[in-house]
Amino acid sequence: MTNERITRTVIHARAVMFFLLPPCRRLRPCLVLLLLSFFQLFFTSTSWSAEPLRISVSKTPLSLPVYVADSMGYFSSEGLPIKISEVIGGHRTLHELLAGNADLATSSDAVVMFNSFECSDYAVIATFVTSADDIKIITRSGTGITHPLHLQGKHVGTVTGAASHYYLDMLLLLHGGDPRSVQLHNLQPEAMANALKHKQVDAVAIWEPYPFTILKSVPGTRTLPKSSVYRLTFNLVAHKRLLGVRDNDLVKLLRALDRAEQFIKLKPAHAMSILRNRLQLDQSFIYWIWPRYNYRLSLDQSLLTTLEGESRWARQEGYIKKELSPNYLDFVYTGPLNRVRPESISIVR
Repeated sequence: MTNERITRTVIHARAVMFFLLPPCRRLRPCLVLLLLSFFQLFFTSTSWSAEPLRISVSKTPLSLPVYVADSMGYFSSEGLPIKISEVIGGHRTLHELLAGNADLATSSDAVVMFNSFECSDYAVIATFVTSADDIKIITRSGTGITHPLHLQGKHVGTVTGAASHYYLDMLLLLHGGDPRSVQLHNLQPEAMANALKHKQVDAVAIWEPYPFTILKSVPGTRTLPKSSVYRLTFNLVAHKRLLGVRDNDLVKLLRALDRAEQFIKLKPAHAMSILRNRLQLDQSFIYWIWPRYNYRLSLDQSLLTTLEGESRWARQEGYIKKELSPNYLDFVYTGPLNRVRPESISIVR
């Protein structure tokens, strides 16, 4: 008889003996198995909860609540281990999340929208800042660009598929221009100053702190007049594998950010110093951008309206080659914020 047949025979014999036992004795092994399962589940969930939340953070003033919560120890006081990694741009933070290198990311609504056509593995758990003046158009000297319509036919650099791209097109449309008339260059933020300096582009559309640094480092550059064509939202985006499984940790995370936002309101000078030290920028920049941001946890209906409007624009302009937009209710998860600030949720399901 082979070893396999012997094993099967033993298992069969044990099964028969188990069912021949009186019911009271049959119950004991069942209880043992039940207890073992319970302890395995308990220790697995405890280990899962103890793992640090990995947050990919965009290096921008928009991320100030994360910087404050980290610097002031608010995550630690919540008993929440976190690991922060910083990259340039919300398009890169979401890429880190989707690549499995982060559990959460700080990203703009436009980045959430563009990626939604390719992947549904993430959801916004909160907006934590809004701004109608974070993105700017910077022009170089000698281009004759003094009005948004003058951008038509010009070479303009921006991060395609990001908030600056959407802002550029909306600005042109608002003034009756055609976005397709622009010679668009996909540039990363850190490459824009050199592109302007070497006349590779005539203008760039980009978010802070890059407009400020470009104006200081590239002679002859200037900004186009301010336009409130678009209110940017900056959001905390979570991978869906966390939802329902680590809600308690997400609640702790949002509580820490909420506390940080109260700190920003009550102690602006201290918050400014945290931002200055984190981004390694001078005080004049901090004063310049400070009034432009509204730090507040929320999940507003306007977020869905913005995502839906952006998706229509992306399809109509040919940036997305799909006929239908996703249902953006599937990209919002209200559970954790509902336990922290329920009054800040206005999304209708």
